[in-house]
Amino acid sequence: MSPDLLDRRRAGLLLHLTSLPGAGPFGDLGWEAHNFVNFAADCGFTLWQMLPVGPPQGSLSPYQTSSVHAGWDQLIGLDPLVQDGWLDAAPPAPYDAAAKSRALRRAHGGFKQRADDAARRELEAFCAEQAYWLDDYVLYQAIHDERKLPWWQWPKGLRGRESRALGQARKRLADELDYLIWEQFVFFRQWRALHEHARERGVLLFGDMPIFVAHDSAEVWARPGDFDLTDTGETRNVAGVPPDYFSATGQRWGNPLYRWDRLAASDYKFWIDRMHTQLRLFDVVRIDHFRGFESFWEVPGDAETAIEGRWVPAGGDALFARLEQAFGRLPLVAEDLGVITDAVTALRKKYRMPGMKILQFAFDSGPGNPYLPFRHSRDAVVYTGTHDNDTTRGWYESLPEEARRSVDEYLGLPGEDMPWPLVRTALGSRANLAILPMQDVLGLGGDHRMNTPGTAQGNWVWRFTWQQVTPELPARLTRLVQLYGRAPAR
Repeated sequence: MSPDLLDRRRAGLLLHLTSLPGAGPFGDLGWEAHNFVNFAADCGFTLWQMLPVGPPQGSLSPYQTSSVHAGWDQLIGLDPLVQDGWLDAAPPAPYDAAAKSRALRRAHGGFKQRADDAARRELEAFCAEQAYWLDDYVLYQAIHDERKLPWWQWPKGLRGRESRALGQARKRLADELDYLIWEQFVFFRQWRALHEHARERGVLLFGDMPIFVAHDSAEVWARPGDFDLTDTGETRNVAGVPPDYFSATGQRWGNPLYRWDRLAASDYKFWIDRMHTQLRLFDVVRIDHFRGFESFWEVPGDAETAIEGRWVPAGGDALFARLEQAFGRLPLVAEDLGVITDAVTALRKKYRMPGMKILQFAFDSGPGNPYLPFRHSRDAVVYTGTHDNDTTRGWYESLPEEARRSVDEYLGLPGEDMPWPLVRTALGSRANLAILPMQDVLGLGGDHRMNTPGTAQGNWVWRFTWQQVTPELPARLTRLVQLYGRAPAR
């Protein structure tokens, strides 16, 4: 996809794959994903934005995954496997994650017994194409499942990737490695089918790439020299952000920090590989915490909060120059929220990345607020709110009465109920791209929020149902997309 396609007015929906309807514990790449593409296209939307799709860790946060390349097995759809003839039937609905995992194991057995020659050749080609990450990932995951410990607590031979120890592990875990390879093959096979369907309907898939990587991940284990680690794999300092809108003590993310000198010495192989995977999955990619490419908040590893951190210069300029050399102009969006310096803005503009504007942030500090609609630029993506915000209705209802009156006055004392005045404001913005969370187009309240930063419980599990889509909603959305000049080009 040419990044120039981001230079015209578009509208999109924000919905993570896990939030799709379905019989399993999470939405997935099955038929409902294709149905959602059709819904978006029928309403005139040409972007579907979602969160990272890697295997999440215990909190289910898609921003802490065991690999920056692999897909989460729970996102594999079972119905396509039945259609392929590899699975006899999906479990009775509703079924949980354990039942889905058992079904995937049965489907693997069905593949080995019944797959035709074309499917087997497809698997072989996948292994060859993805060897730059696949072998490390499946070995990491198999050992991790066996040991049930983070990689830096494995025996020295495995932790340090000694040839003899790895060879013994490959022999001992051969059957599991075979299954994990097949699992990734199926994920990417189903992803390709969804991506092709989206292209046919004129919908671009819009992904999300965290700047940092989980400490307990295949890539940190495979390339420890790229990260600020001790000789035994522990983190010296960790990533986070200083106190901000979301938290008075900042956020201590705990991710290992990059060794920018080592990244440069390897000609940025880690990032080139990572971008290669992202551009295979998505047409557009948001880089989360773009601020960290200019300078990052370094938190001492033994600190309990992020308050004790400090800003340290990063090497993002040289990195993006190398990525453009490898891929050409990149279809990237910079998440530039929070305290953004002139240097961060200059870096974003140098590489022609749109920034982000959040309307829920616009009304609390007078006419100088950069999120107010009249301050938007064309090279931006405007949102009513993101996955980290309350729903727009929930946000509005939680405001003090005086603040609600101020919002109403700014928006011209609208006759429509929230969230529609803010939806109109987003679509009417000068920003080329406007993204609406699915909760907002459904008019849902704060109990449908996706994530509350700084909390560990109740996040990442929201799902919608088609019963929430009223009969008049598609026509209403189509009219608004057309009215504000964001309809697909004919």
